[in-house]
Amino acid sequence: MTQTALITGASRGLGAALAEALSATHHIIAVAKTTGALEELDDRIQAGGGSATLAPMDVTNAEAMAVLCRGIYDRWGHLDLWVHTAVHAAPLTPADHINPKDMAKSIAGNVAATATLISYVAPLLGTAGTAVFFDDPRAGEKFFGSYGATKAAQIALARSWQAETAEIGPKVRILTPPAMPTATRARFYPGEDRDPLTPPAEAAAALLSQL
Repeated sequence: MTQTALITGASRGLGAALAEALSATHHIIAVAKTTGALEELDDRIQAGGGSATLAPMDVTNAEAMAVLCRGIYDRWGHLDLWVHTAVHAAPLTPADHINPKDMAKSIAGNVAATATLISYVAPLLGTAGTAVFFDDPRAGEKFFGSYGATKAAQIALARSWQAETAEIGPKVRILTPPAMPTATRARFYPGEDRDPLTPPAEAAAALLSQL
């Protein structure tokens, strides 16, 4: 039976690195908004001997996610792994200057979409599959109000699901990646010296070893 891995937020950064690493053992279902970046990921996966199904869509589109999950069920009947790296990184700003539109996008992308996806993906994972989320310790730091609060809420959802399924499955894992030279981090820390940061491929290998 084909091992399957759904990667939400697969176009770049950690998501892309995890997709490439997992493609040695899994068929990758790669979800992201950027079609061109997904096609480049597919080229790299194929060059390494793996295979992928590209799903260029927005995780905040509940109808699209429902169609995707139904398609996964119809084609494979299950998922072995779900890796959720999709995140909305709102601009840093003081808490009393948060733009309402940025906050709404953060809630939609980091909280509401995660809750919807959990409900859609859980039946595909069954009792034997694994879901993986990534914590971020910056919640509560200055200027991280919008991103930090909604990322913390996302992880709170994951922790509740983890506690609820501890004895019955699926397995829910929450990992903390190292600082990486990603586009998201560049938005938070423009001008930062990126040399000391961990390349996404190295981070992906280390994180997957924890599974």
